[in-house]
Amino acid sequence: AIAQKCNLGCTYCYAQQGEFGAPAKNMSMSNALSAVDMLVGGAEPGERLNLAFLGGEPLVNRPTLQAAARRARELAEKHGAIVNYSITTNGTLLTEDDARFFEDFGFAVTISLDGPKETHDAQRPYKGGAGSFDATMRRAAPLLHLQHKMQVSARVTVTPKNLSLKRTLDTFVAAGFHSVGFSPMLSAPGGQGELQPDDLELMLGEMIDCGREYERRLRLGERYPFANMVNAMREIHRGTHRPYPCGAGAGYLGVSADGELSACHRFVGDEDGAMGSLAEGVDRTRQAEWLAERHVHRQEPCRSCWARYLCGGGCHHEVLRRGRPACDYIRGWLHYCLEAYLRLSPQPGENALESIGTSYG
Repeated sequence: AIAQKCNLGCTYCYAQQGEFGAPAKNMSMSNALSAVDMLVGGAEPGERLNLAFLGGEPLVNRPTLQAAARRARELAEKHGAIVNYSITTNGTLLTEDDARFFEDFGFAVTISLDGPKETHDAQRPYKGGAGSFDATMRRAAPLLHLQHKMQVSARVTVTPKNLSLKRTLDTFVAAGFHSVGFSPMLSAPGGQGELQPDDLELMLGEMIDCGREYERRLRLGERYPFANMVNAMREIHRGTHRPYPCGAGAGYLGVSADGELSACHRFVGDEDGAMGSLAEGVDRTRQAEWLAERHVHRQEPCRSCWARYLCGGGCHHEVLRRGRPACDYIRGWLHYCLEAYLRLSPQPGENALESIGTSYG
């Protein structure tokens, strides 16, 4: 969390408008470099690592971000490791120099966008109330033009107010984003913007409409970068079997501006996900407890759910805050994806699925 501050005032933000319920702050240069040293310093030759910059708005602390990326590159070259770089940003502070820097390092850049202008502006205003869509798209343009090693994606947080997903997807595909993905708002401070059962039913229908368009385009040999569908097809094709929804607390840790370690970026400043500190290292006892407690076999109603190894039990942070209101939505989406995978599989004499790995990527 390179910057625990933000220039936007998104009411649904899990980080409480970027500040995680504490005074706004930047991560110090020393903490950022220490975090990089912890990640890369003991890397084995050929090991693949990921350094992700988040906030708040990470570009508020641009010099520290750039210094950390440079340190990671230097250490990776020394150890023969491979570091992938990513950033999640609201896009309003991007510059042409950022575009060149991210291209040089091959960043995966995720820009938070919640729909076409009127929809986005209603959900993601500046703290003064003005909309942020025009500034975001204008500042994203150099990145979209330059992306080659860099990949620029749009991430859409779905609330009851922006459920027209197909329109949103087509808007950002046409704008040149490498991929577009949707994430349901299931847990927000004060409950504002959270999807209710009826909303989730509507969202499922919209997601399936987007998936059907993906199927149609794939059969025509066209690229349609609907990230949720791409990821689902890839995981089904690989035979993914996971007892957790993500790497939180295992292969992935968050680092707060103050140098505290947590299960992931969403648990910054939250004792529920505390995992040690840069100064004292990873709390291995707490880590082991976390992984035992959060295993899908320990979760209800997950233990008896047919989708448990595709779902992994749902985002830990959301589950601890609100439970599992989206189980029917998740099962419905996975059921559709499994059927779509079978429809897209080759029939005798066809070799269309040979390209499934690359098409789905």
